[in-house]
Amino acid sequence: MGYKIIGDSCLDLTEALKKDSRFQTVPLTLQVDEHMVTDDETFDQKAFIGLVKASPNCPKSACPSPEAYKEAYECPEEDVFVITLSSHLSGSFNSARVGKELYEEEHGKKNILVIDSESASSGELNIALAIMSLYDQGLEFDQVSERILNMRDQQQTYFVIDSLEPLRKNGRLTGLQAFFATALNIKPVMGADHGVIVKLDQARGISRAFARMAELATKKAGKPEERVAVIAHCNCPDRAMQVREELEKRGSYSRIVVTETAGVATMYAGDGGVILAVG
Repeated sequence: MGYKIIGDSCLDLTEALKKDSRFQTVPLTLQVDEHMVTDDETFDQKAFIGLVKASPNCPKSACPSPEAYKEAYECPEEDVFVITLSSHLSGSFNSARVGKELYEEEHGKKNILVIDSESASSGELNIALAIMSLYDQGLEFDQVSERILNMRDQQQTYFVIDSLEPLRKNGRLTGLQAFFATALNIKPVMGADHGVIVKLDQARGISRAFARMAELATKKAGKPEERVAVIAHCNCPDRAMQVREELEKRGSYSRIVVTETAGVATMYAGDGGVILAVG
């Protein structure tokens, strides 16, 4: 009966994949002061960016309930893959696991693999694309599960943000650090170490930061011709194309996919941010 890929709403699907019946997303809820926003097809990115910029407070998110995941598992497909953002950033992974337990208590065993992406956004999409590729090769559920977890462990995630304000609001920078970095136009190149956000490098100016990100990613990839790169952008398609060009200068990637951030990744990356995953 086929397979289903279920993601939380940090799985930033392309417009084509949003129409693909093999995909389903379970939304998180975002909060900016008194405003509650459901991260589903009704999400208005520009309005949300405006709310965040106008607020002195850090936006918050609430993960889907286990019951919401359980209902998603009640699909006719025999094989189900669930991709969540890093368990270091959200309770979505644990909620999905509990949802699996609830499903099995009521319906019995089913092929359900819950994957902590140890990433977000483009990293989740890269995993989803790999699952599709493995099924296209004719592999079975257990084989796909083993290979996809190995791919997850090798995947690298990077991001460059336009403003340090989201990090300041989250308490990751002091006001003084944010002031000096902004005054000097320093842009950090960030990454994920098994789901934990770390600073990898920095550059003066956004273009140099993108170039440095592409350089780090290609060097780490080793053989880019065997890798897929996924670029997710927050309200900045021109910057996504710039990152794509920087990657293409440095290697012939097997495939480069560009998508746009939905609510959760917009909250983390901020207006003008770009997230890159190579797997």
